[in-house]
Amino acid sequence: MLDNPLNMTGRTILVSGASSGLGRGIAQVLAGLGARVVVHGRDLPRINETLATLPGAGHIGTVFDLANYDGIGEWVADLVGEVGALDGIVHSAGILTVAPVKVLSSRILGSMTDVNVHAAISLARALRVPAHRTSQASIVFISSVMAFAGTAGQVAYSATKGALVALTRSMAMEFAKEGIRVNCIAPGAVQTEMVFKYKRTVPVDQMKALEARHPLGFGTPEDIGYAAAYLMARTGKWITGSTLVVDGGYLAQ
Repeated sequence: MLDNPLNMTGRTILVSGASSGLGRGIAQVLAGLGARVVVHGRDLPRINETLATLPGAGHIGTVFDLANYDGIGEWVADLVGEVGALDGIVHSAGILTVAPVKVLSSRILGSMTDVNVHAAISLARALRVPAHRTSQASIVFISSVMAFAGTAGQVAYSATKGALVALTRSMAMEFAKEGIRVNCIAPGAVQTEMVFKYKRTVPVDQMKALEARHPLGFGTPEDIGYAAAYLMARTGKWITGSTLVVDGGYLAQ
């Protein structure tokens, strides 16, 4: 009988932004496959809500503001001191602010870049430290189909998510000599709090048009969790520098 290559028993994975939305769904899938999950967020009560939904034992929560990206290395070092070396990081935390170019301020662009891009690089740098990782460590960044498809009002979001796709390729080459795989997922619209918040900022017709662009309908956090698991488990051991599009057919049209 074939050994299950998706079995993640014994692995410790840090999931950023796991107090809700995509991050919570990813944490739930990884825990269901046997991983010990380090649940990151900025709100302890919501972190505890996620922890309460995870199967298995040994999961822990951690509070940190990723906008303080210069402090990420020290924070990860402290985490490793508590839970041991990490087998991987999923960077799911992100900021989406709808802002047309005419009102796009440096503050909005800066806050999105800090969390969506700078924090991603800092997390990867921290994992690269030999004492912080195991020999099978890997990284998964959560990008968006907006890295490939334009939408009015999402210039900053598209730019930061496109940056993740681009840096994934170069980082994969830089980290390959140490055996660290680096990949990316580009989801379409998933039923999360972020999408519901976006729904409140756009006309009803625009939201209906967005749903119509997804032939299979909107996705669920679990769908993205399965993709992350595939890339992090043995199923993805020969995959690096890739971006997996999981979008219900959005980009196929």
